[in-house]
Amino acid sequence: MQHDLRFIPFRSPADAGWDEAWSLYRDSFPPCERRSAEHHIRALADPAFTADGIWLGDRLAGLLFHWRGEGFRYAEHLAVAPALRGHNIGSRALEAYCRSSDGPVVLEIEPPIEGMALRRLHFYRRLGFVENPCHYIHPSYEEPFAPHPLVVMSYPEPLTPAQLRRAVDFVRERVLRYSGHEHPTLPRLEEAER
Repeated sequence: MQHDLRFIPFRSPADAGWDEAWSLYRDSFPPCERRSAEHHIRALADPAFTADGIWLGDRLAGLLFHWRGEGFRYAEHLAVAPALRGHNIGSRALEAYCRSSDGPVVLEIEPPIEGMALRRLHFYRRLGFVENPCHYIHPSYEEPFAPHPLVVMSYPEPLTPAQLRRAVDFVRERVLRYSGHEHPTLPRLEEAER
């Protein structure tokens, strides 16, 4: 599995691999963490958003949906095709993405309480991500709107309070334009003691 990975952005649902990528997205994330197809298609027109297919040869190996904010990048969704998991594709893709970034990379994970959430935390830590000390409440993308806590992680170091605020504001004001929310009030951030 040492073939080069290629990142090819999807521009529309007519693109090769889109149906497979959309199925992977739906199967990889719970309903509260994904947008509808209609909202996603609208997001594709936003110049700050990129929906990359991760390709291994002519095979869709995964997806990386990400945003370019002011002074940072936001990695919104990363998933690897089930048949290719365990072959370092996610690690290689995220390492390449981080190397190409001209600023910090921000992402969110579920609170690492047990099982898969703990494994995700260790996965991101191995790649150089660190947790940011804050209480972060994120809304669901679509109805029913159920706020849920997430952990904000960043690469290669913790964000400053100003960077953290800018990232949270960006998610609320830009990313959630493409959701079921008309006027989102979340995510909300409460900084923890440093």
